Amino acid sequence: MRRVALLALGWLAVALGSLGIVVPGLPTTGFFVFAAACFARSSPRFERWVLGLPTIGPMVRDHRAGLGMPRRAKVVAIGMMLTACSLSSLALGSPLLAVVVMGAGAIGTWYVGWRVPTRESVLASRADSGTSGPGAAGSQPA
Repeated sequence: MRRVALLALGWLAVALGSLGIVVPGLPTTGFFVFAAACFARSSPRFERWVLGLPTIGPMVRDHRAGLGMPRRAKVVAIGMMLTACSLSSLALGSPLLAVVVMGAGAIGTWYVGWRVPTRESVLASRADSGTSGPGAAGSQPA
């Protein structure tokens, strides 16, 4: 029963992530990260499928490795969030709802901009410290 529920959640996440590819403001990678996590516990075959997707797979693998998002992806994500929130606020016609939408956009911008690691920065800091990842050989100074 648990396996079936995880499979269903995984496929729901794939559906929402696929919608996010074409709907501005709807995340894509986050849903695929969640789908891969569900599939890891229910279907290794579908997990491999998500990890093997040409554009999404590398981002999911980077997330798992603690690398975060590429700088360009962060800039595009923040730009799309702010554009979608601004257009939505203008279309709502209610100043109160516009403030709520812009507040949500500000929180999303803060989260992506400052809480999600930037891939290039993480790789540079790993190169400076001489490690290539958690548990890497030679990660302790001699």
